[in-house]
Amino acid sequence: MKKFKIHNRMDIYFTTEERYIQAVEELKYGETAKSLRLFNELLLANPSYARVYYHLGIIHYHYINDYQAAGYYFSQCIELEPNFPDVYQEFMQLLVFLNMTKKAKQTGITALEVPGTDRAFIYQQLGLLEEKNRQWKSAIDAYQKAFTYTTEKEQADDLKEAITRVKDKIGMEAKFVYSCS
Repeated sequence: MKKFKIHNRMDIYFTTEERYIQAVEELKYGETAKSLRLFNELLLANPSYARVYYHLGIIHYHYINDYQAAGYYFSQCIELEPNFPDVYQEFMQLLVFLNMTKKAKQTGITALEVPGTDRAFIYQQLGLLEEKNRQWKSAIDAYQKAFTYTTEKEQADDLKEAITRVKDKIGMEAKFVYSCS
């Protein structure tokens, strides 16, 4: 168990796990800069601490908007701890946002095999990816699979709305084709 020496009003030693929890709490309470510093210190002390990479990915994605760095940190987390389910949700969201089709599909397939992964969310993201790329049938299929896994009313309603939206897009394309003929 590694210990860190903290230079505050007095010298206090923390274990790696205590330091990690402190960094998570700082992020939770809006102290992003302090959290970032603590996570980077943890990473220097233990470069194989997968969950530190996960939180650094979150900070870079949601707070700094450095998507390349976020992708790197999420990838490192998966490489070090492939059965950590939380990372897949954030990474999928990033990949779909960036429309990285091939990587998102590969990550989605992997995520669906990891115990504890929110399958409804992963399928929903795959549906969104297909919708963004105008692959209507694939989008509907993914949204329907997401619907079968959802247990929350709000998410179910969102999925029904997504399916309706895609069907409307199909209808609009069909009307456009007929009106141009």
